[in-house]
Amino acid sequence: MNGNVRTVRNNTCAGGGNAVYGLGLIGAMVFYLQQAQGFWSVVVGILKAVVWPAFVTYDLLKFLGS
Repeated sequence: MNGNVRTVRNNTCAGGGNAVYGLGLIGAMVFYLQQAQGFWSVVVGILKAVVWPAFVTYDLLKFLGS
């Protein structure tokens, strides 16, 4: 042994949350793009689809707070 010790850490997860987020992203994109009527509403729909968890969290907290 030359004194070099190598420590390997495994910081992985199962990835279940990523799958749920991906399915939600696809569903939100379909929902928002069906309502789009022009180029800019398509762009806004794509941006909304990416941040849909923020909308859900905001509405949930607003509902619980009232």
